[in-house]
Amino acid sequence: MAQTHGLPILFTLSPTIPSNKHLNSLRMRSSKIRADISLEVEEHPFPFPPNAMRRKLDSRWLGGFSLGIDLGLSRTGLAISKGFSVRPLKVLELRGQKLEKGLLAIAQEQEVDEFIIGLPVSSDGKETPQSNKVRSVAGRIAIWAAERGWRVYLQDEHGTSTDAMNRMINLGLNKSDRKQSLDAYAAMMVLERYFSESGERVELVLPKQLELQEKLRKGPQSESDDDVDFF
Repeated sequence: MAQTHGLPILFTLSPTIPSNKHLNSLRMRSSKIRADISLEVEEHPFPFPPNAMRRKLDSRWLGGFSLGIDLGLSRTGLAISKGFSVRPLKVLELRGQKLEKGLLAIAQEQEVDEFIIGLPVSSDGKETPQSNKVRSVAGRIAIWAAERGWRVYLQDEHGTSTDAMNRMINLGLNKSDRKQSLDAYAAMMVLERYFSESGERVELVLPKQLELQEKLRKGPQSESDDDVDFF
């Protein structure tokens, strides 16, 4: 459901995949929302489908690169997915605007078109004080990203740090390497969960500005400046 407080509007994508008839209907309506976008969940259940969902709907589609992000108080882990390959990327020791600008620069360098940000929740699925901090950062990133046609989603990250540690132990990484790489591997676990669920449980972080919503609908510009509409 959409949330009305704070900077972003959030949508939880339904796990029910729409029929071909419904998708065709969405494509026909896309031309009508160029000037005045209506983003009620009931009318547009998939306003900006994540790459994992698009891949499930069309197995031939191989486009879209995804940046996984594990936000921390002092360290932020990054992972990248290109095609069917998911791998840890790096760990940033930045905060505030320096972190946000750094993430955008890396996204530009890696040619990604979506951010998958881990949302910390407790073992019973409830949000924590850290969840609010992550939502605030995600909201600011979403505004910057939308200018470029990039989307931002939140993905439940509960247990990913434990999974990351187990993965590194199985790979034979020594204690020092595990300490340095934990955040990046945790971001990789976030991406792996996102793809294993076909992007069906992410939350879209949507800027309120209609002009930014329009840029998101068009998607990133190609080298020839042609629009890449989602529908």
